[in-house]
Amino acid sequence: MQTFIEIGEKMEKFEARAYFPKEDKIDNVSIPVEGKWTILTFYPGDFTFVCATDIEAFMEKYDDFKNNGAELFAISTDSVFSHKAWAQTSPRVKKSTIPMIEDIKKNITSTLGFLNKETGMSRRGVLIIDPDGKVQYFSVFNDSLGKDAEHVFTAFMGLKILYETPTESGHMCGIPANWRVGKEILDINIVKDIGKL
Repeated sequence: MQTFIEIGEKMEKFEARAYFPKEDKIDNVSIPVEGKWTILTFYPGDFTFVCATDIEAFMEKYDDFKNNGAELFAISTDSVFSHKAWAQTSPRVKKSTIPMIEDIKKNITSTLGFLNKETGMSRRGVLIIDPDGKVQYFSVFNDSLGKDAEHVFTAFMGLKILYETPTESGHMCGIPANWRVGKEILDINIVKDIGKL
C-alpha cells in the first residue's frame, strides 16, 4: 500500500544534489528551504515529452513564485548529469533556470509518496511546503497529464494568504472555489455564517 505524506505534516529534511541550469553548476541543496515556501514539481523523467512542457510551464511562472517568497525545484529519479544533458539539449528545457534535484536513490520520491513502484520513476505531481516546513498541498496524477502551472501558482498564493492572515476568535479565513489572485477571500464567522454561504 502506497503511503503519502499528510497535509499539515512536517516534512522530513533532505539533502540532495541539484543541477542549476542558469549557472551551469552542480551544488547541494536542502529541502524544504528553511523559512521559505518550497515548491517541488515531480516528473517521471528527463528526455520525456510531457515533462519538458511541465518545465517550460513552470519557467513561465518562475519569477512570480520567487517574487512571492517561494523556492521552486524540479525533481525526478534521474542524476544531475542527466538533468544537465537534458537542459542543454531540449528546446523547452534549455530556457529554464529552475534547479533540478536528483533522486537516483529514490529516497525523496519514495518517502514522500511520489514513487511509481511499477516503473521505478517518479509520479507526476506537486508538493507545496510552508515556511514552517509543513506540507500544505499534495497532488499526484496521470503521468501523461501535464501540470497547470497557473493553478499551482494560484494555490500557492491562496495558501500564502491563509498562512499570513490573522483571524480573530470565532472567525476563519477561507479561499473560495475558482478564486484568483487579487480577488476577495472569505472572512467567516464560524457560528453566524453557517448556512449563509
